[in-house]
Amino acid sequence: MTFTDRPADRPAGRRLALAAAGTGLLVLLTACGGGTSSTAAGTGAPSGAPAAATASPRPSTSFNEADVTFAQMMIPHHEQAVEMAELAEKRATDPEVKTLAAEIKAAQDPEIATMTGWLSAWGKPATPEGGHGGHDMPGMMTAEDMAKLQKAKGAEFDRMFAELMIAHHKGAVEMARTEQAQGAAPEAKALAGEIVTAQEAEIGQLQKILDRL
Repeated sequence: MTFTDRPADRPAGRRLALAAAGTGLLVLLTACGGGTSSTAAGTGAPSGAPAAATASPRPSTSFNEADVTFAQMMIPHHEQAVEMAELAEKRATDPEVKTLAAEIKAAQDPEIATMTGWLSAWGKPATPEGGHGGHDMPGMMTAEDMAKLQKAKGAEFDRMFAELMIAHHKGAVEMARTEQAQGAAPEAKALAGEIVTAQEAEIGQLQKILDRL
């Protein structure tokens, strides 16, 4: 019998193997425990959780008059864009106009709900004191413009829609840039940035449509 085969040595070998395995398990558990207990940006959620799932749906309590004005004015501005888009569903003939109109409605309807929620949480009315003034919302169509659009159809509607929506979007971009410069609520400033990016891109698309009509 060789030295390594002696029965007396086998228990010691097993003890060493168990000790090593235990150390490895402890290291593994410590590593796993650290991964599940860490949080992302102080949200209290696991670090691997998606940001959207951990973000608070409640608006910030830090807001100023510019934020309130932005929401109060952008809501009816969006509502008019949605109304124009709904007209395009039935009256437009150009496929690209129809598609873009549907995208505008899909984007702006939820934003209306979001901004309405902010005002409610801030304890502010949806309509400012004294009512809305068209001069306060650049790019807004007049009642006469809307009446003409409602009567138009086919290629005439497509051209009018593109022209009016370009002006409408430019007004929204102007309002959003004012919010970016003067607002305080992080969520309102973020939405303003999204509006600038999306609507400037749509202005370019609408201009291309107009150029070929």
